[in-house]
Amino acid sequence: MTGPQGGTGDSAQRGHEHAVAWIRRWDDQQQAYMPDREDRFAALIDAVEAGAGRPDPLVLDLGCGPGSLAVRLLDRLPHASVIAVDADPVLLALGRAAWPGRSGLRFAELDMRDPGWSRGLGLDRQADAAVSTTALHWLTQPALTALYADLAAVLRPGGLLLDGDHLSEDEAVSPVLAVLGRALVERAARRRLPAGDAESWRGWWEAVAADPALADLLARRERLGLDSEHHGSAAGLLRTHVDALWAAGFTEVGTLWQRGENRLLCGVLGG
Repeated sequence: MTGPQGGTGDSAQRGHEHAVAWIRRWDDQQQAYMPDREDRFAALIDAVEAGAGRPDPLVLDLGCGPGSLAVRLLDRLPHASVIAVDADPVLLALGRAAWPGRSGLRFAELDMRDPGWSRGLGLDRQADAAVSTTALHWLTQPALTALYADLAAVLRPGGLLLDGDHLSEDEAVSPVLAVLGRALVERAARRRLPAGDAESWRGWWEAVAADPALADLLARRERLGLDSEHHGSAAGLLRTHVDALWAAGFTEVGTLWQRGENRLLCGVLGG
């Protein structure tokens, strides 16, 4: 496979360094969009630590990308097991090359748009928590509803869904709250990072496209159509997530942390 993983010895080390550099650049551009990204990571991991009920929780990281959240979680909870799930071959290859043999971490290439994707997790016990950051809003509303129903079958009773994302109020129902939520995030971003100083999400992917080592992986990604359903999806609305969680059997649903529309949504699965 062309990409940052292959080889042994010197070539493996070069692949590792290549992947680490790309992930550092990924984190930088994500931070530009979300100045409170690290605070949200910390709040999410606090919730796992406080709510899992054991020092060695089994955690599913949904839409894990290159593993930024998974690695931070394991840094804090070294006895945890994290299954990092994504369909993106580029980001998964970078994560696997950056953290080969990382204790407690396993990457799983699964497409959460596919019915029954959770059967591919290979679980030997029910998970204590499912976490996600800036990922689930990419799903269509039907796919998100199906995802939460699948999670209800693999989480233990009392297990947590923790989703950190920009989830806006429905403007048709709460127009003032929707506008204020966006304004708070945009103003915070302008205060912390002057416009034009950071690489954009699109710019990062354009740079990936120019890297010959990632060409085969990028071609696979394009065939999967991972970006095709993003814009205009109802999965960017808070109400969509809340309704889908209730329907899946989560008995408590609420926001644990919030900066405008940037929030940490929590669902607690009923017993």
